[in-house]
Amino acid sequence: MNFLLHLGKIRQTRFAVERPIWALPRLAGAALFLFAVAGDTWAQSRSEIRDAEIESLLREYTTPIFKAAGLNPRVVDVVLIKDSAINAFVTGGQRIFIHTGLLTEADTPNEVIGVMAHEAGHIAAGHLVRMRDEINRAKIASVITAMLGAAAIAGGALSGNAEATSAGAAIVQGSRGIGQRTFLKYARSQEAAADQAAVRYLEATGQSSKGMLRLFERLSDQMLVSVRNIDPYAVSHPLPRERISLLDRLARSSPYFNREDSPNLQLRHDLMRAKLVAFLGRPGTISRKYKFADDSLPARYARAIASYRTANVQKAIKEIDVLIASLPNYPYFWELKGQALLEAGRPSEALKPLRTAVKLAPNQPLLRILLAQALLQTGKPASVDPAIKQLRLALRTEKRSSFAFKQLAFAYGKKGNKGRAQLYTAREMLLRGQLDRAVVFAKRAKDSLKRGTPEWITADDIVNLKAK
Repeated sequence: MNFLLHLGKIRQTRFAVERPIWALPRLAGAALFLFAVAGDTWAQSRSEIRDAEIESLLREYTTPIFKAAGLNPRVVDVVLIKDSAINAFVTGGQRIFIHTGLLTEADTPNEVIGVMAHEAGHIAAGHLVRMRDEINRAKIASVITAMLGAAAIAGGALSGNAEATSAGAAIVQGSRGIGQRTFLKYARSQEAAADQAAVRYLEATGQSSKGMLRLFERLSDQMLVSVRNIDPYAVSHPLPRERISLLDRLARSSPYFNREDSPNLQLRHDLMRAKLVAFLGRPGTISRKYKFADDSLPARYARAIASYRTANVQKAIKEIDVLIASLPNYPYFWELKGQALLEAGRPSEALKPLRTAVKLAPNQPLLRILLAQALLQTGKPASVDPAIKQLRLALRTEKRSSFAFKQLAFAYGKKGNKGRAQLYTAREMLLRGQLDRAVVFAKRAKDSLKRGTPEWITADDIVNLKAK
């Protein structure tokens, strides 16, 4: 779907423990291995990116891995975050977050697949649930140690023994460190277990662990100075070389260690990277990375997006047409052409390329949502029902797009169907995390919808969420 229109603040209110795989910003010098408890502040500071091309590729990367891990690929969500850090992590529920920085810095699909296999290992082993228990145990250990220290202080004071009092104070001060070490020791064992699980999943799917190993080695080389004097018990992961040594032995024992990604998959990976750089980078960054002399498909893709971003629509369309001629069955070149025309205020012209994109990738709901948007923007009454059809088809599988519900509400408003318009506005508000507003619109919808119908029941369910 429209890449830029779906940059929005993440609204998750039940994030659990954030588990960075490395959590290393590209230019940072510090070792950021420590776990953090993620909450609304973290969530609101990042932006989620929705894009059909990238999500399709990530799904292709992860589906075999999830199956090998015993996970249902339809249940596990992979969420793309606009963040330059080379990072991926899991949170409560079967949800993996991956940063754009990881995708742009990974040279091969295998590197990304290895990271996703690592995160799948955390989910399959139920590490987050166990981690909460371990945090509680660490707290208990700290409390007990602190109580012993307090008793020593009290005893020293009563007996007039200054040394005992000082010793008790030291115990109290160190109790936090003891609890932290208890927790971090457990966390390191989980990271090692996830690495081992990742290698198993990759081998089960006939893929190499070389990419994961290569990515970790690159990150380790950047951090050698930073970690030289760090207490290994004060980090949530094993020290890089310790961890890499074990991973290296496991990876090289696989019969698939030297297997490479297919040329087609590598091309799609490179196109994804070009797209991210072109949409998220500055013009200077794009021109440096994809020089004019570079005539590769990814380089031309990046330059076409750059032209579109700078409102040079005619130039962008010409460049996109050349891309389409080179790879006519690639739906996302057609999507880009439709998006460029739509945002240039030419929705009627956008319909043909967007219909072609949907025809080439019928299972991509974000493409259908973009087509529906173009249909509605033509302003033609005859386009409303086709737009509703596309949106309903998209929402059979798409569960996270508040924009789809917004468009559906708009379409039903055009038809004068007040009840449905208010219901889908309520569902939009619900996905945006605005429960109070969702309830207001759901109550209005109930007044207009026929009692007992599926849509009335949906509105009633939203109203009752407030009571919970």
